[in-house]
Amino acid sequence: MAILNITPDSFSDGGSLTSIDAVVAQARAARDEGAVILDVGGESTRPQAAAVDEAEELRRVIPVIDALRERVGMPISVDTTKAAVFREAYVRGASMLNDVSGLSHDPEMASALAATEAAAVLMHRRGTPATMQSLATYGDVGAEVAAELASCVGRAEAAGVSRERLILDPGIGFAKVPSQNFELLRRLDELRIHGLPLCVGPSRKAFLGAVTGRTVPRERDAATAVVVAACATAGVELVRVHHVGYARDAVAVADALKVGIAP
Repeated sequence: MAILNITPDSFSDGGSLTSIDAVVAQARAARDEGAVILDVGGESTRPQAAAVDEAEELRRVIPVIDALRERVGMPISVDTTKAAVFREAYVRGASMLNDVSGLSHDPEMASALAATEAAAVLMHRRGTPATMQSLATYGDVGAEVAAELASCVGRAEAAGVSRERLILDPGIGFAKVPSQNFELLRRLDELRIHGLPLCVGPSRKAFLGAVTGRTVPRERDAATAVVVAACATAGVELVRVHHVGYARDAVAVADALKVGIAP
């Protein structure tokens, strides 16, 4: 899953995509490097990020989805917690919802999802970007994240969304300190609620800087690739990354280590 941030304040590449042509060029490069899904987001979800109103998020996201559908021709995911944004994105051609709140932010999101045929990534998060890092208190981070992901699944099913449409994301970096992120990565099998597929988004995040000393997010692609390889070894179905080429290579090497290559 290739990250396309249509935001001025994302932690890694905020403000780098300043025109439709720039977005299309990056999307095509991601496609050529091996991406299978383009994930379009119009609101930063980093810690302390300012909230974006519905009208502004629509203004950022919808023209991009139109352009990607017409000029790139790949599956599109919309990264939003707002039902109105998801509904419009779906009408315009997005086939997946990526909700970092696990359907908890907008009370209309679960029913909006149920009214479509879209797949959905439901991520674990506590609180909001303004509060989540103060909520990183767990007795057993693996068990508690698993239980809270199960609640996300229950929320979807109660609205009429079948399990077959769901993918679960442990929310690396969201209401977790670095040690908790690494523990979750070691315990991914415990997060397969009902056997559902997993999506992991480690790309360029601060927990990698904590162990490498890399303070600039763009300098964490090598560390990201290591985590991607570990995810591939653990059988994770989807990874969300900034640099698709490095991730693709990491998966290829991890697969070769697991099953070998043709002579």
